[in-house]
Amino acid sequence: MQWWQAIVLGLTQGLTEFLPVSSSGHLTFLQRVLGIDIGGAELFFNLILHLGTLVAVCVIFWKDIVALFKKPFKTLLYLIVASIPAAIVGFFLDDVIDEHITGGAYAGIILAVFFLITAGVLFATEIYAKRRKKVLPLCWRTTIPMGVAQAIAVLPGISRSGSTIAAGIFAGGDSDEVAHFSFLMSIPVILGGFLVELVKGLVKTGEESFAYSFQVAGPQFGWCIAIGFIISAIAGLFAIKVMLTAIKKANYKWFSLYLVLLAITCIVLHCCGLF
Repeated sequence: MQWWQAIVLGLTQGLTEFLPVSSSGHLTFLQRVLGIDIGGAELFFNLILHLGTLVAVCVIFWKDIVALFKKPFKTLLYLIVASIPAAIVGFFLDDVIDEHITGGAYAGIILAVFFLITAGVLFATEIYAKRRKKVLPLCWRTTIPMGVAQAIAVLPGISRSGSTIAAGIFAGGDSDEVAHFSFLMSIPVILGGFLVELVKGLVKTGEESFAYSFQVAGPQFGWCIAIGFIISAIAGLFAIKVMLTAIKKANYKWFSLYLVLLAITCIVLHCCGLF
């Protein structure tokens, strides 16, 4: 991996983690197109990029995070329960997704399908959000569907922020409350995913260990990790502010259009043998 590739991937992760366009899908797309092959270190690098965006969430929503630990702890309980589905799915299906979807021969076509699904969900969400008349405060009726949506979003191309916000809005939740809760939901998922994969990498031996992966990645990999982390954090700050503005206006159609164009690009590259 070269330093400029780390910048591109860090920028991509930071912007797409909170915009409803799927950060995992974009990372898979770019790593395949750019021919980045760093073995098992690829997963570790992606997790570091996610930690960068976690910093962005903590900076913007630090007051909300502090409020979680104040009585009556209702929002904290919502957050814990809503995080369980994604934790279960991620733990049992992470290796399957990595082998058969992101690393499979038809990754381009599969990504295109998931990008189109996200585009359709966003378009429908905009129409519904602008037509509905009543909203609910944050409650079990809105947070549980968001938790289920976050579990589905472990699939690359299915946007985590887009699907959780859409689920909350379709469940009747207030757009601003749903958005804030969606961003808070990213904290346990990112942190938990990093810790699980870190333990796996340290426990495994041979070609599956982090030590071997770092050897494959090359001596400059440490600098790439630092650059990617910093860039993803800075880009994440910008993306959160953009997304909060889009949510206030219920304006998702441009994200939908972008995803449709990206899906077409994936299909074309696949047909040309480049993806």
